[in-house]
Amino acid sequence: MICYDKITEIFYIVDAFCIEFDKTTKSHLIGNPPKRKPKMCTSEVITIYLLFHLGGFRCMKHFYLFYVQKHMQKEFPITVSYNRFTELMQGCLLPMAIFAKTGCLGICTGISFIDSTSVRVCKNKRIGRNKVFKNVANIGKSTVGWFFGFKLHIIINDNGEILNFTMKLSKVEC
Repeated sequence: MICYDKITEIFYIVDAFCIEFDKTTKSHLIGNPPKRKPKMCTSEVITIYLLFHLGGFRCMKHFYLFYVQKHMQKEFPITVSYNRFTELMQGCLLPMAIFAKTGCLGICTGISFIDSTSVRVCKNKRIGRNKVFKNVANIGKSTVGWFFGFKLHIIINDNGEILNFTMKLSKVEC
């Protein structure tokens, strides 16, 4: 399954990145910082999220509840409920994306594959009432049909390593 020495190595690299990320972004944050720190730090959340993808699990909920909380108590002694963990994951999206862009990209082997997928913001019947990404997301079309949101483009090599990724507005050309 997952080698426990690898978990420590991944956490160390992610934690070093998160410390630098926090130093860099601290002066640019808007609003007041939270009064209480979360029980799990950003480094732990990102490490668990990376382990989920490295472990070959299909469901994040089962991985967190039945593997992390049961078998990884030594590595992650203080865990939160799954609902709270998903809230913490949302707050870690920006540092995790920047970490992936700066430190986790594979090496081009000469054979690359590109694909894109739609990232829906809401269902089509709710486009008129939608307030999330109201002035950012657009109506787009994929092979599956129309959607409101963005397009995720990913390039991988023949080993399955991500070479690059980007999120773009989905614009329909008329």
